[in-house]
Amino acid sequence: MTDSIDGCAPGLASARSAGRDGLAWLASERLNAECFCMGLDREALRAAIHARAGEDGLPALLEERCPYVFASRPVFVSPAQRARMSALVEAIESVVALPAYREMALARAPAIARHRPGARGVFFGYDFHVTATALGLIEINTNAGGAMLNALLARAQRACCPPIEQLFPLMATADAFEARIAEMFRNEWALAGRTQPLRTIAIVDEQPQSQYLYPEFLLFRRLFEANGWTTVIADPAELSLRDGRLHCGEQPIDLVYNRLTDFYLEAEASAALREAWLQDVAVITPHPHAHALYADKRNLAVLSDPLQLTALGVPADAQAALLAGIPRTEIVDPANAERLWAERKRLFFKPFAGYGSRATYRGDKITRRVWQEILTGGYIAQALVAPGERALSTGETPQALKFDLRSYVYEGQSQWLAARLYQGQTTNFRTPGGGFAPVYEVTDGCMDAMIPMSPPPPAA
Repeated sequence: MTDSIDGCAPGLASARSAGRDGLAWLASERLNAECFCMGLDREALRAAIHARAGEDGLPALLEERCPYVFASRPVFVSPAQRARMSALVEAIESVVALPAYREMALARAPAIARHRPGARGVFFGYDFHVTATALGLIEINTNAGGAMLNALLARAQRACCPPIEQLFPLMATADAFEARIAEMFRNEWALAGRTQPLRTIAIVDEQPQSQYLYPEFLLFRRLFEANGWTTVIADPAELSLRDGRLHCGEQPIDLVYNRLTDFYLEAEASAALREAWLQDVAVITPHPHAHALYADKRNLAVLSDPLQLTALGVPADAQAALLAGIPRTEIVDPANAERLWAERKRLFFKPFAGYGSRATYRGDKITRRVWQEILTGGYIAQALVAPGERALSTGETPQALKFDLRSYVYEGQSQWLAARLYQGQTTNFRTPGGGFAPVYEVTDGCMDAMIPMSPPPPAA
């Protein structure tokens, strides 16, 4: 989600000679560096949480388990940045639709990925690094978390100057997002060819009660039940297949909202879910087919290589968007190992099927021992793109955090745009003041208001 701001910050006299797009880029950078007149309202957040809490202890869980999941400040982007992200998603969708690309991506995936469902897959997450001078798609996820937490966050922002107040209230926007989430699951059910009403959903993850984002599972359960769907939260080992139906205990399951990082359902605990997928006895979303086509990081090596794109028959305009927006990516192998080691300080290394920044390494931090592990196989090398920065405060102890942007995408369309603020090598939800942040779009009119910046209130 983005909201547009007109007249929200002082202009830069030196920027008035810049073009319209340049002006807006400067505005977003200036606001990220200097705007402290809006941020998280903790009391509004508590009210939003309590309004959605049942008897499941959600408020205490969020406070105890996720103290740094909600950032204290929002992030600003320009219309040009948002347009480039949308164009890149569109270009990727056009490539994924090509039979030659699909054949190539599925050929290197486990056989289970070649089973074709009707469902598209919910909550694709396109993660970007964005600065005033660069934009890069870092990765694509097919079970991106945080959507319901961002809807909560949108209900808990405050402003202390009139130009910002036009963004509020966000309640209707957040309500509309949650309605789209419910409609997305209805659509998955229909795309899978089901004509009877959807009645039961299982939210499935390994030991779900111990997951960091378990509070979000509770929010999903409340949303699903508000739409008339009986909902359980379960470990995959709790599922069974009998009488041609998937069950959780005695409860038949129509649809599984799959939060597993066992992307190809290979673990022993996933046996029932794997058979339910292959036999089409339940709708599973997201699923192995989507992961192979979108989230396997080897795909980024194809999508950032002009020779491979040309061989696939990708049109020139789509190629231009892909090559401008996806950092050059290569599969690490013995043939390029010596060169990549020499260039390592400009690279980031990730496993093919990695998630949550696990086993990822900045090249300038790699030791010889780690390099030998990377060379055993299963890694890509991606050109570094610096993350953006968002200042949280000024004064004697100024603080600035890095941020990335996550676009939640369904059927090629962005449903919501969120930021994640952090310190360190990768996003981590362990940084005071960091976590998910709302994103606001800054128009060039913002530069014309010439309103003095408000002094920064204490960070919430």
